[in-house]
Amino acid sequence: MTGKLGRIIRFGLVGVVNTGVYYGLYLLLGLAFPYLAAHVAAFLLAMVGSYFLNCYFTFRTTPSLRTFLLFPLSNVTNFVVTTAGLYALVTWLHVDQRIAPLLAAVVAIPFTFIVAQFVLLGRPGQAAPLVKEEERTS
Repeated sequence: MTGKLGRIIRFGLVGVVNTGVYYGLYLLLGLAFPYLAAHVAAFLLAMVGSYFLNCYFTFRTTPSLRTFLLFPLSNVTNFVVTTAGLYALVTWLHVDQRIAPLLAAVVAIPFTFIVAQFVLLGRPGQAAPLVKEEERTS
């Protein structure tokens, strides 16, 4: 899985793992906290794991403090859409609060990929890759 298609597939796999981690944390934290508080905490915790998986597995770049601090930008759209979607689904459409986050998350995925790629790789030649560019695209 090399090149842009491989990167997109790896991003999808990380997304599945990240969604599983988020959802497990959301359900667990939902036992002790209101659903929106559980959502925020689970989202933040899962985002840390997502950063490292995306660095090492998806984009094959070296983690740094700079990209770690910028990585949440890749999740701002995701967070806004999923939070608003979660609220709308639970409050207005009466969707079960255990299912609603999964439905709300689907819409934001493409935006998250684009911003994560820019944050972690920057412009060509800017990132500190683990794999040389010619190995990525071959």
